[in-house]
Amino acid sequence: MADAGQIEKVKNIVTAEEGRRVVVVSAPGKRFSGDTKITDLLIRVGTSIPEGAFDEDAYKQIIDRFQAMAADLDLPLSVYEEVKYRIDQAISLVKTGEPKALDTLKSCGEDGTALLVSAYLEKSGFPASYTNPKEAGILVQDQPGGALVLDESFDRLYTLRDRQEILVIPGFFGFTPEGQLVTFSRGGSDITGSIVAAGLKADMYENFTDVDSVYCVNPMYVDQPKELTSLTYREMRELSYAGFSVFHDEALIPAFKEKIPVCIKNTNNPTAPGTMIVADLPERESHVVGIASDEGFLNLYVSKYLMNREVGFGRRLLQILEDEEVSFEHAPSGIDDMSVVLRDHQLPPEKEAVVVERIKEELKVDTVMIERDMAMIMIVGEGMNQTVGIASQAACAFREAGVNIEMINQGSSEVSMMFGVKSSGLAASVQSLYRTFFE
Repeated sequence: MADAGQIEKVKNIVTAEEGRRVVVVSAPGKRFSGDTKITDLLIRVGTSIPEGAFDEDAYKQIIDRFQAMAADLDLPLSVYEEVKYRIDQAISLVKTGEPKALDTLKSCGEDGTALLVSAYLEKSGFPASYTNPKEAGILVQDQPGGALVLDESFDRLYTLRDRQEILVIPGFFGFTPEGQLVTFSRGGSDITGSIVAAGLKADMYENFTDVDSVYCVNPMYVDQPKELTSLTYREMRELSYAGFSVFHDEALIPAFKEKIPVCIKNTNNPTAPGTMIVADLPERESHVVGIASDEGFLNLYVSKYLMNREVGFGRRLLQILEDEEVSFEHAPSGIDDMSVVLRDHQLPPEKEAVVVERIKEELKVDTVMIERDMAMIMIVGEGMNQTVGIASQAACAFREAGVNIEMINQGSSEVSMMFGVKSSGLAASVQSLYRTFFE
């Protein structure tokens, strides 16, 4: 949705098939390498206000972008003026110190795009209307920056089936039952799309992005990797969580519950078949379908002799993290030791000091250590735990890459196996795993 040219493509995609009745749009992204996303500019403006130094440059870039898009699409001046009015209103809210005003400002990117797209469809002769998430019925819990949809949303959304025109809904945000705007986590337009598809009981949820299909590994590490034509919901969720940025890891849940097939396609090449995500797949020759990876983790390591005999030790350790509002990702353990893997940003230095001190004082441990600069690599595929030799093949791949495995975690998952390594060994590990499982 970066510019007028992309909105023209969206119009052509939407109107190419009669069944494409509801459109969820994101904020304008980067037009070229080195450009800045509108959402990032909105955040810059919002965070500059409490510091008493309003970011005029970021504000001007936002307004100029929307003005240029409206002009290039030859839309009435009133459309641009409405977009600017809503941005200015949100900025006024931030200036008054309204608690959740930054969420309102962050949502202006998607909101502005929806106003432009609906107006352009109308101008092009297709009945369309901008549909605010409040009007659509998207109700969420009051968790700014991490909203979760409420079940009553789905019945409300179903009534949209009665509408005859093309509905254009801004992604990324919903409203609490009290009428407060709250955003999903970044990339939340995917989540909105999935919620709307589930509520409408749609035949399909098409998610248009900037790649022809999902690849089995990040192309940053492997040149021209294998494309995946189909995946299960569980496989895609594991891949999305572990660094597949093509699709938000929370976005599949509503579609999964309603068994709605999801197709990931390319806005710039809409005739390509894309990748289908479905509930069940027939038997495959190989059980490993993807290798996901991500950096920015740390390992909180705790050791205590006879830990296994101490009833409630794990609960109390995790309770300390909960008290300090820290969420964890994995928790592999042994007889006398336990590791808790966290996203690095969850434990800034000041919070780390508090957590470490509490663990020492309250749990009387022998050792507590924080190991940063960790990367997680996940091999993903349905039924892996029923296939002999997967872990052995993976271990050999790490050996051939000359990378030490810091931790392994599979647990009861049939879908994934996770390996922790130092970030410096990430690229070599992924390349070696790709050669092992895909070449």
